Amino acid sequence: MQLYPVILGLLHLPITFQNCRYWASVTLGVFVCQGCSLLHRGIPHISRVKSVQQEIWDASEVELMAAMGNEPAKAKYEQKVPAFYYRPKHTDCKLLREQWIRARYERNEFEFIEKQEPYSAGYREGFLWKRGRDNGQFLSRKFILSEREGALKYFNKQDARDPKAVMKIETLNATFQPAKIGNPYGLQITYLRDNSTRNIFVYHSDSKEMVDWFNAIRAARFHYLQVAFPGASDEELVPKLTRSFMKEGFMEKTGPKHTEGFKKRWFTMDDRRLMYFKDPLDAYARGEVFIGSKENSYTVLPGLPPSTQGYHWNHGITIVTPDRKFLFACETEAEQRDWIAAFQRVINRPMRPQEYAGKS
Repeated sequence: MQLYPVILGLLHLPITFQNCRYWASVTLGVFVCQGCSLLHRGIPHISRVKSVQQEIWDASEVELMAAMGNEPAKAKYEQKVPAFYYRPKHTDCKLLREQWIRARYERNEFEFIEKQEPYSAGYREGFLWKRGRDNGQFLSRKFILSEREGALKYFNKQDARDPKAVMKIETLNATFQPAKIGNPYGLQITYLRDNSTRNIFVYHSDSKEMVDWFNAIRAARFHYLQVAFPGASDEELVPKLTRSFMKEGFMEKTGPKHTEGFKKRWFTMDDRRLMYFKDPLDAYARGEVFIGSKENSYTVLPGLPPSTQGYHWNHGITIVTPDRKFLFACETEAEQRDWIAAFQRVINRPMRPQEYAGKS
């Protein structure tokens, strides 16, 4: 019997996909993509992966796939996923994707609610390695997340009574940044202090511990928003829990008079806040540019005004606001296109009432 056409039939895919490669966990009874197949191989005691097209299958394995399949497996292994728990996409970092797989199939966290206590209890305390603002060294710091107090705090000394910083859950955000931080478990936490963004960079040597902190922050944000917006549905609140930055990278900029020389800066586009830093791991931005909507007379243009001087990179961008023009330069044409597309997405989106309050 030719098992490949039988297995392909179980996928319910068009005939045009027959030349594509597919993988399956023959112990769990689920089909997986190539990226996830590599992660499944990391838990061989739970999941044994086979190629649908290139390996020989036993009849019993085909029968298991027919009996289980992805939808029944999802109903079993994801039956109690909390609304706030982050479900990673294929573009997310390896850490999030791997821990999602382990949470489902290895730890069975979504079959037994008591296993979710590390991130759903409303209180979390532990130690994380935090990057020093001035010296750049990572030192162990005590962190406490308390939904009751509405804050995430950290302490410079283990026995300190007063926290070094108090980050209100209201403005808290967390996003994994392994490449930028230089650690596969690196997390960037941001919050507002006096309407300015403050960054802290942390990691933990245990991958599960780091993802538990991330989901604990999401849980705290979820419960805060449920109180702040009592009529909102879970589907409306979940996208607001944490966010990834729209775009980051180096550009050159000049000052408000457009006569100063252009300086290379690291830029982060966080929703409508365009922040620039001397170094990607700086705690505070050197400045912020608010990007409004086209209805409020904001536009983005390729290129720089003809009289502009002092730039080293040749691919310019001009952002026109009601008050002034901001001039930037990119190293490559591809970067210029990507930045313009990011700016345009924000400018095309009408401003929400609460965004006017954040305009500086």
